[in-house]
Amino acid sequence: WLVYKYLDEAVIANYQTVRLIHGKGTGALRQALWNFLRTDKRVASYRRGQYGEGDSGVTIVTFNN
Repeated sequence: WLVYKYLDEAVIANYQTVRLIHGKGTGALRQALWNFLRTDKRVASYRRGQYGEGDSGVTIVTFNN
């Protein structure tokens, strides 16, 4: 629910991309998040963060225009 609301607010604010911090850990939280993002029609793409963005501890989400 919190992720959905955050994405709503980001779309309303007309952000093109956002960074979702989930940490590295076992990867279970990232996988659950990616399963959600895969079905969200607002999301154009998502990827792991690169060096300097948070590496694999964050997901970068790009929205549809």
